[in-house]
Amino acid sequence: MEQTSTITTAPAAVAAVDAAPAAPKPASQIDWAPLALVPALAFAALPFIGSAPTWITLTAAGLAMGMIIFIIASGLTLIFGLMDVLNFGHGVFIALGAFVAVSVMGAMSDWTTADSLALNLGALGAAMLVAMLVAGVLGAVFERVLVRVVYGQHLKQILITMGGMVVGEELIKVVWGPAQIPLPLPAALRGSVLLGDAAIEKYRLIAVVVGLVVFATLVLVLNRTKLGLLIRAGVQDREMVESLGYRIRRLFVGVFIAGSALAGLGGVMWGLYQQNVIPQMGAQVNVLIFIVIIIGGLGSTGGCFLGALLVGLLANYTGFLAPKVALFSNILLMVAILLWRPQGVYPVTNR
Repeated sequence: MEQTSTITTAPAAVAAVDAAPAAPKPASQIDWAPLALVPALAFAALPFIGSAPTWITLTAAGLAMGMIIFIIASGLTLIFGLMDVLNFGHGVFIALGAFVAVSVMGAMSDWTTADSLALNLGALGAAMLVAMLVAGVLGAVFERVLVRVVYGQHLKQILITMGGMVVGEELIKVVWGPAQIPLPLPAALRGSVLLGDAAIEKYRLIAVVVGLVVFATLVLVLNRTKLGLLIRAGVQDREMVESLGYRIRRLFVGVFIAGSALAGLGGVMWGLYQQNVIPQMGAQVNVLIFIVIIIGGLGSTGGCFLGALLVGLLANYTGFLAPKVALFSNILLMVAILLWRPQGVYPVTNR
C-alpha cells in the first residue's frame, strides 16, 4: 500500500516537471503486514459465525460499509494529510450531501421509482454530482472564512471548525427542517442478489464499486500526475515550489474543495445506507471517521482505506455475534492497532 502524502525529492522533481512529462514515482517497498489484517479478520470470524452463507453476507456488508466510511473519511484524510488542517467541521459537508440527495432524488421521483436500472442509476448519479458540487462550494466558503485564518494553529482549527459545523447544522434545519427525512433506495437497487445461499444487497455492491473508484482516483492523481506531484511537493517545501512560479495556496484551496466534495459524496452514500437523514448525522459519523484516520495513520490515504475496511467488517461481525460489544468494538480495534503500531498502520513519515 503506497503512502500518498509523502515524497522524498519533491522540490527537485517539480523543477524538472516543466522539462519532461510527469513520470511515475519509483516503486517503494510495500509493507505487507497491515494488508493481511483484512483477510485475517474475515477468516478469524468464520468459525464463530459457523454458517458460510451468513459469513459471506456479513463480509459483503462489512466491506460495503467500509467503502462508504472510506469515501467519507478520504476527504478529511486528504485535507489533513496535504494541508495539515484538523477540520472538525467535516460532518457538515456529509449532512449537506445527504440532504441535497433528498431534494435531487425527490425531484427525480419518476426516475427513482421506475423499474429501470439505467434510470435509477441516472438519478443516483445526478444526486451524487449535485451533492459534490454543493459541498465543494460550501467547502470553498468554509476555507476562506474560517480555516484560512487559522492555518498552522491546530487548537484554533478544532474550535473554529466545530463552531462552523454547529452553524451549518442549524442552517440545514432552516432549509430542510429538524425532523428525520426518509431517503429510500431507487426501486431497482432494492433487494438482494443470491450468491449460492448467501444474499448480498444490491446497494452494497454499488457502494463497493464507488469506493474502489474513489480510492483508485485518489492514488492515481496524487502519485501519477503533475498536479499530485505539485501538491505533495508543496507539502514538503512550499517556498521552493512557489519560487518556481506555482501558486500553492490555490492548489491547497482546491484540495480543501475536493475533500469537501468527497464528504458530500459520502453523505449521499451513507444516507442511502441508513435510508434516512437527520441534520446531526455528520456529527454522529465524525467519531467513526477519526477512528478510521487514526487507525490508518494520520494523513495516509492507503491507511484510511485499510482502516475503513477493518472498521466495517468488525462492526458487522460483532453486531451479529455480540450486539452489545458492537457499540465499542471500533474503539477496541483502534486501541489494538495503536498498541501494535502507535502511529497507525501506514504512518506518514514526514509528520
